[in-house]
Amino acid sequence: MSGLLKKVTEGIWSGRTDHLENRASFRYHQIVELKETEMLKSTDETCVIIGFESEEGVRRNKGKLGAAIAPNALRSELAKLPWKLSNEKHLADIGTIECIGNDLEKAQQQLGELVTEVLNKKMIPIILGGGHETAYGHYLGVRNHIGKEAKLGIINLDAHFDLRPYDEQTSSGTMFRQILEQDKNNSYFVLGIQRYGNTQDLFDTADELNVPYIYEEDMHDGQMVQVKTAIEEFIQKHDCIMLTLCMDVLNAAFAPGVSAPSPFGLDPSIVRAMIKSVTSHEKVLSFDISEVNPLMDENNRTVKLGAYLTNEAITSFLGRR
Repeated sequence: MSGLLKKVTEGIWSGRTDHLENRASFRYHQIVELKETEMLKSTDETCVIIGFESEEGVRRNKGKLGAAIAPNALRSELAKLPWKLSNEKHLADIGTIECIGNDLEKAQQQLGELVTEVLNKKMIPIILGGGHETAYGHYLGVRNHIGKEAKLGIINLDAHFDLRPYDEQTSSGTMFRQILEQDKNNSYFVLGIQRYGNTQDLFDTADELNVPYIYEEDMHDGQMVQVKTAIEEFIQKHDCIMLTLCMDVLNAAFAPGVSAPSPFGLDPSIVRAMIKSVTSHEKVLSFDISEVNPLMDENNRTVKLGAYLTNEAITSFLGRR
């Protein structure tokens, strides 16, 4: 791993302690292990948290800044949650990649190297972004781990396609177009697309790039069987899957702290169900959460919801093994 990896800030993982020895009373802050990457031992019973402090992609995309402080905010909320898994299941935190200045591409490369290292040790990366440019670094790591010829599917819970042109520069709105145009063995599926959150040109681009998507308005309790069937069919066509969550897929009433909040959007129970459904599948290697903006939040609602959704992913990943 080249480049700077910041250690977790002291005191971030803290919270209420009900018992010092009874694991059934433990919370995240009592079980998380703060480790150097070289200290990680190969095991399929561990989720590994990686922070990605970046909002350079959001700045380039002319969005509202603040996502760079999300990784530690999410850690602080995760720390308080009860740990419900057995002694054989583990959680490690290896620190945070920081985007220095405007050098987004270097930070994404460094994130990718770290994701590859974790996957090579048979562990599950849980990446806390950052703007949604986090997903490109996440992708680089997964692709390097599985090799160029494996069929990789990306499932994105998002209100937006993020398929903008990148002729001048990349951003938090370009990464999935970058991936599709650079990687012939990749496919991309978006859940929660907002009809009026994307221009017609972006819908046309999605069609040109053969991107399947499901509208936000079609993701409700009455449609869950059809949605889950579509997800399962997508997963079956690929060797490996990575899952990425952009928090602006949620209704702004539940998640106001994002760069692009919307009065429309998904209910948290639907997003929760999607995360549990996808991560329960053995082909799914990793998860990232992006676009939490604590500076735009109200009463910490978005940060807390993001932590709960991340907990669903961790619990589901480790529960399948």
